[in-house]
Amino acid sequence: MKKLVMFLALGFSLFTSCSKDEIVPLSDQEKSDLLFLREEEKLARDVYIYSYNKYNQNIFNNISNSEQSHINSVLTLLNKYNLPDPIANNQVGVFSNSELQELYDDLTSISDTSLNKAFEVGATIEDLDIKDISIFKSHTTKSDLIGVYDKLACGSRNHMRSFVGQLVNYTPIYISQSEYDAIITSSNEQCGK
Repeated sequence: MKKLVMFLALGFSLFTSCSKDEIVPLSDQEKSDLLFLREEEKLARDVYIYSYNKYNQNIFNNISNSEQSHINSVLTLLNKYNLPDPIANNQVGVFSNSELQELYDDLTSISDTSLNKAFEVGATIEDLDIKDISIFKSHTTKSDLIGVYDKLACGSRNHMRSFVGQLVNYTPIYISQSEYDAIITSSNEQCGK
């Protein structure tokens, strides 16, 4: 009987020492993905702010507000895993990642040429986001990361539908034609609900 009590006590202490509040550290790849995604979501928001200021079209304002919620969702994960925020002190249009800075400069330059080009840029940004989020999701098994990735991908699909709805034609650059067709021919989704 003593052995049984000791066995149960040992088992209970092992069980309680693996608290569900314990945070399993991220891999270097998962960290890199989150840091990049935080800035990539900011890129989307900042380009849409630029386009809204130029053309005063509500689609850009509405989607930039949605992108802000995406930025916040990624920040929640950065805080949870004690990662530094790459955009903490960055103003609109300023990026720590030089690739994203160059992309922002290029995309705003294209958006500047016409409203139609600004809609194309919006579709292209969402095209890129969908591809990148899919890659980032393949790098993890963590349910909290996957949950955020799924919510952001859902939002990007809705944003793509909105921008493409303003265009006569759009050819995907980053995702496959079949994935694009499946997105465009389906209805808006209720993301995270």
